[in-house]
Amino acid sequence: MITVQLNKAGFEYDIHSLVKAFFPAEDVLVCVGEPKEQSGVSFHIVTDYLEHCIRTVFYEAGGQGRAPMQEQSVEVDFSDRRETKNRLKQVYYKMLCAYTKKTLPWGDLTGIRPVKIPMAFLEEGKDEAFIRKYMQETYFVSDEKIRLSIEVAKRELALLRKIDYVNGYSLYIGIPFCPSTCLYCSFTSFPFGAWEHRADQYLDALERELLYTARQFGGRQLNTVYIGGGTPTTLTAAQLRRLVGMVQSNFDLSGCLEFTVEAGRPDSITEDKLLALRELGISRISINPQTMKEETLQLIGRRHTVQQAVDSFWLARKMGFDNINMDLIVGLPNETLLDVEETLQQVAKLSPDNLTVHSLALKRAARLTMFREEYQGLSFENTWETIDLTARYAKEMGMAPYYLYRQKNMAGNFENVGYAKEGKAGIYNVLIMEEKQTIVAVGAGSISKRVYPDGRIERCENVKDVSQYIARIGEMIERKTTLLSD
Repeated sequence: MITVQLNKAGFEYDIHSLVKAFFPAEDVLVCVGEPKEQSGVSFHIVTDYLEHCIRTVFYEAGGQGRAPMQEQSVEVDFSDRRETKNRLKQVYYKMLCAYTKKTLPWGDLTGIRPVKIPMAFLEEGKDEAFIRKYMQETYFVSDEKIRLSIEVAKRELALLRKIDYVNGYSLYIGIPFCPSTCLYCSFTSFPFGAWEHRADQYLDALERELLYTARQFGGRQLNTVYIGGGTPTTLTAAQLRRLVGMVQSNFDLSGCLEFTVEAGRPDSITEDKLLALRELGISRISINPQTMKEETLQLIGRRHTVQQAVDSFWLARKMGFDNINMDLIVGLPNETLLDVEETLQQVAKLSPDNLTVHSLALKRAARLTMFREEYQGLSFENTWETIDLTARYAKEMGMAPYYLYRQKNMAGNFENVGYAKEGKAGIYNVLIMEEKQTIVAVGAGSISKRVYPDGRIERCENVKDVSQYIARIGEMIERKTTLLSD
């Protein structure tokens, strides 16, 4: 364990995120005053917020009774919170680099949307040299990640020119069912086998929420629709027809740029389900193997085979789907660089239209984290070489990066990147990351975001439990009324 002691509250989240980035396998405790936990501490950090400066001291295990290993102070103006936070993180980053003898690809950036920085500067008319210097000096970002973030920012800006921020909105529909729960998953999802008998009740509740949304936004332009989860294709073909039909019969889709359905798990895909989606005019689907290594699929709880992933893809192609995304995860347990390359080779033979590469992020709600004692023998590997390999294969498949985001506790402190062939980029993916347009989200566990003209964002969320969502659908609609009414 690593303990961080503050003399008063301030920037706890930022400190925790940065220390955790250097030590992903360690528990990190940040507290005001002396920590109660004393046993098993590998080293101890003390940060004092003084009148005009911040002083930080690193101690060996055993705490303040020992001589400090490092000590540094920085002058700050506490009235400027952003600059104070930047200077504090710079001190921590330099000291952690010196202690661990390593740097991080994204420097001391701990937010999930690093592209916001170059995008804002590009919109202001700043050139790449200015952006590069700012990101190097302020956040210590590597040259490679600066190039990537600028490249993605330019593509995002081009995509977003099609979007009506003032009168437009996007719609997310959550289907919280999966064939099984993956080892690393923390999303709202429930085994469909246990809920199959209530799926129609769930759709009944969903229909009420969709009808409310259609009335509330009747005068606005619907730009994108995304049906995600969970795994929407756990529903039957008839239920999928009903769900998509709800949208088509109640919303004006004449200006809709993209309608996506996550087919996701290959073990949920059947010909009749794909036929239903195809006949309803769905423009984009995802088929997500995550890996093409059989042993890993079994380990992480994916109840499908590599061959099922391949067969599902070719079935979708045969039925005319011409915009198919595939998701992969790097840093999965016990996978090596060679395993990742073999996965990429098999995906390259399929030649999907989009490829989303995720760096494994271990969330608190994931089984892999909650029951870590059961999985102590697993190894996790994610390196510069792995990330470079995925980028090279994407380029060879004719794809370019068009969106990226980061998560807490990511393997190797890297990022998730979406690659796409020309004209195949997922617009909704950019909108959800850049938070420039209102997104109305319906279904259990979904979170709606209202974006105001001044850039302010307010949220409301639905309950995660399916039974509670069905029973309290009136309350969910009331929450939206509070958020979305002018």
